[in-house]
Amino acid sequence: MADRGCPLEAVPLPAEVRESLAELELELSEGDITQKGYEKKRAKLLARYIPLLQGADPSLQAENRVPAPTQTTAAVSKQRKPRPPSSRDERFRSDVHTEAVQAALARYKERKVPMPSRRRSALTHSSVDTSTPPDTSSASEDEGSFRRPTRLTSTPLQSHSNTEPWLDRVVQGSSASSSASSTSSHPGGRPAATLAGPTAHAHVGVPVSSRVSSKIQQLLNTLKRPKRPPLKEFFVDDLEELLEVQQPDPNQPKPEGSQMVLLKGEPLAVGVPWPPSLLAVLQRWGTTQPKAPCLTALDAAGKAVYTLTYGKLWSRSLKLAYTLLNKLTSKNEPLLKPGDRVALVFPNSDPVMFMVAFYGCLLAELVPVPIEVPLTRKDAGSQQVGFLLGSCGVTLALTTDACQKGLPKAQTGEVATFRGWPPLSWLVIDGKHLTKPPKDWQPQAQDARAGTAYIEYKTSKEGSTVGVTVTHACLLAHCQALTQACGYSEAETLTNVLDFKRDAGLWHGVLTSVLNRMHVVSVPYALMKVNPLSWIQKVCSYKARAALVKSRDMHWSLLAQRGQRDVSLSSLRMLIVADGANPWSISSCDAFLNVFQSRGLRPEVICPCAGSPEALTVAIRRPPELGGPPPRRAVLSMNGLSFGVIRVDAEEKLSVLTVQDVGQALPGADVCVVKVEGAPHLCKTDEIGEICVSSSATGTAYYGLLGITKSVFETIPVTAGGTPVSDRPFTRTGLLGFIGPDNLVFVVGKLDGLMVVGIRRHNADDIVATALAVEPMKFVYRGR
Repeated sequence: MADRGCPLEAVPLPAEVRESLAELELELSEGDITQKGYEKKRAKLLARYIPLLQGADPSLQAENRVPAPTQTTAAVSKQRKPRPPSSRDERFRSDVHTEAVQAALARYKERKVPMPSRRRSALTHSSVDTSTPPDTSSASEDEGSFRRPTRLTSTPLQSHSNTEPWLDRVVQGSSASSSASSTSSHPGGRPAATLAGPTAHAHVGVPVSSRVSSKIQQLLNTLKRPKRPPLKEFFVDDLEELLEVQQPDPNQPKPEGSQMVLLKGEPLAVGVPWPPSLLAVLQRWGTTQPKAPCLTALDAAGKAVYTLTYGKLWSRSLKLAYTLLNKLTSKNEPLLKPGDRVALVFPNSDPVMFMVAFYGCLLAELVPVPIEVPLTRKDAGSQQVGFLLGSCGVTLALTTDACQKGLPKAQTGEVATFRGWPPLSWLVIDGKHLTKPPKDWQPQAQDARAGTAYIEYKTSKEGSTVGVTVTHACLLAHCQALTQACGYSEAETLTNVLDFKRDAGLWHGVLTSVLNRMHVVSVPYALMKVNPLSWIQKVCSYKARAALVKSRDMHWSLLAQRGQRDVSLSSLRMLIVADGANPWSISSCDAFLNVFQSRGLRPEVICPCAGSPEALTVAIRRPPELGGPPPRRAVLSMNGLSFGVIRVDAEEKLSVLTVQDVGQALPGADVCVVKVEGAPHLCKTDEIGEICVSSSATGTAYYGLLGITKSVFETIPVTAGGTPVSDRPFTRTGLLGFIGPDNLVFVVGKLDGLMVVGIRRHNADDIVATALAVEPMKFVYRGR
């Protein structure tokens, strides 16, 4: 194969061959073909001329390929040193390529219009665009010179001394860009030969074809497109994003109402002989009404397995308190002292033993911490509970014999240490494991004190578990407020479907029920799975006056009610819906009423309520006989809610959210709505904010977490002018809503479910409500 360095001028090559060689050189310099492809095509073009090239005078190979009439060109050619064959930079020294570029530049000089963009390098097109040649020729001459292939002849250096300055700038800019490109593309190699200077004008040129490969044309078309922002601008640092201020939409809805005023709940009844403490009430019922039923437990088949009387509750709790204080020792010292925290580990199917353990701890002046039964040693949720137990300093756990047998065991046979849990001692509180106290022994706890009564756990949306402390005074005040709001009376029967260890199931089914000597029928979750209609059957059989359910329980009973003709709900005066704050609860309430209204259920019986672990019960709807206003519902624009504004819309639209009221504030409570972000300023009457409650019946702190306790339990709402609305601190409930007509509280979502996209707010509960509005039977409850 002919060497690239051989002089092509030594043999007479046809013009078309030279033109093809120039195209090859141009494609190679642009990177359109590889070195190997170039050599293969070049060898094919020169195959018939190889004998002539090989027979050329060797002395010509040391000279420049294009003979120059000046000594300068010869000197420059002689200074070129041979390069190693492995170097790919040799292709940039091709004189054929130089000749092709010089021919193009010469023709460019004769024309007044710029060269076609497809012949310009992508790196140097800006230089040519910014340098416009003077108008020295007519359009016809330009077109003719563009169409006619012209062979340029060699000219002396002196003939280029008067070259226009603009062309010199273009050549210098083009050569500089080409040099930088070739140097960066081929590290270690020499830059390509520059086109500027006397040598460049001394070469003869060859015709250049206007044909451009598709790859080069595609590249040029891409470069002509609008420039996109750099890639790094798509990834903004979090701090920069926080500093960027979102520009508000000028058309977005804004609150237009006046500033809300503080809502005051009805006062607690005056003149009612409230007991000094809940434990004093337990002692009273246990000694004066020992055979009155307190709690009935059902098995998975719906059969009543045990009924705990008030006499048994008092005696068993007393026995447990005596055992905890006097029979548990460590190194001859009492294991527990007043104020210590004790874990209660009981399954949802055993409300009797849980109630005994809870009141036994209260009598012993210990703080019960109810938790869920751990399933495995490495359960993730159990690990968070372990963090709570460790922060509370728990060293003892109470359970039953049956529950302990089901816990994971270590090789020694003892209960295994769960991941993240502190070391615990386990005490089985079945009757045979407890010691009967002497007749003259009496517990010290008889009055409501400022000390902590119990700790209720709460799991945040991040998965962390914290404990909300409730004092003895708050416990008693909450029970009194619920008694007045719900109109509870002695010997009433309450059917409880909720978890009795926390939330409304604990507040109504374990605490307030004892204050009023009520009889609670506890329906286990396992029974609801088998027979969703079981709670309605128990209401009918026990003639229950009140029932405590969630919207899911109402929905499940709708699926199972077909064929049941002998049930009646006429005995109910209150059907408390514990999750009435959820936007989807209204659909379950409406559907349940439509089916069971013909079976004795009255519309005013349905009483949604709202609560939170921090504020306990926030609001509850009262029946008309208790003086409550008629129920209301609000059809709100979803677009307005996304901006935190209340806008009433038409119900037939799909972009609306229909919510029902959750009643009035509890007796003795003050309620206000503050802005979600920034200082706790009062919202306007048509603005969504976080509901805050000031009452003696709320939680007091997050145990051991002083920082977040102050921001949640010690909030001071202020007016627009900065004036505090009250001299008492408020508790943030974590509920988002507003105060409607008749001082009714409306809840549209939870702070934990709030999703802020740009400047608009959305809530996770809205997704569930939307799915329910489309097809509730398939998408939500069955999937649950």
